[in-house]
Amino acid sequence: MGKINGCIKCLFIFFNVVFAILGGALVYGALKATPFSHQVTAVGGPSLAWSWVFALGVLILPVLGIVAACMEKELIFKIFAGFMVLGMIVMLIFGIVVVVSRNTLKNSLDTASADAAKPFMEDKEMKLILMSFEEGAHCCGVVSSSDWGNNISDSCECKRQNTGFPFSSGCKAKPAGASGPDQIYATSCSSAIFVFFDLFFKIIMGFCFTFAILALLALLMSILMIHQIRKHDSGGSSMAMKSY
Repeated sequence: MGKINGCIKCLFIFFNVVFAILGGALVYGALKATPFSHQVTAVGGPSLAWSWVFALGVLILPVLGIVAACMEKELIFKIFAGFMVLGMIVMLIFGIVVVVSRNTLKNSLDTASADAAKPFMEDKEMKLILMSFEEGAHCCGVVSSSDWGNNISDSCECKRQNTGFPFSSGCKAKPAGASGPDQIYATSCSSAIFVFFDLFFKIIMGFCFTFAILALLALLMSILMIHQIRKHDSGGSSMAMKSY
């Protein structure tokens, strides 16, 4: 018979396996997002290096929890509990950093200069993403249509029947001397880009504060299992003394 209650042990292992799988998915997502790290930081967003710290933590700590539950060793549970305390603190800090970064990004886009568009316009892949974004969001340029210089993209073409949804406030004539569509969207994509990043930030904030709560629950379960291990070991010692 094990030292820990079988139901609690199985439940603990199950949730740690789920979070280990989630950690693997987050590592994969961080790997895919890494090429865009420069563009995100250039407009005031947080460094994606933090996403690697978060993803690796979610992957490694559940594995430690599984090992602790399988071996039923008090020392390993204490190490795991210590990491849970640290994890709660880190998740709360991450949540606060994301909130601050969100506000910083909003201020950066609200007061953006032409330099803010350079990371998007100089990267071929980001330029293609921007063009697709312009067509869907009915906007032109990151800061203004002048981001395209004298060669306005066809994705900026304003069609009257599309005007007003979801971000465009109307059409305007292209700048004098510029090539491209005669009528382009009057608004820039900065507000639409913020809506996209705002959703991303809200998801991350939800993750951070949810994981802080889950870390607290894991800590409480660890303390309970440490108590059960101590109770089992002390009971075993007293039995051995009586037999002697």
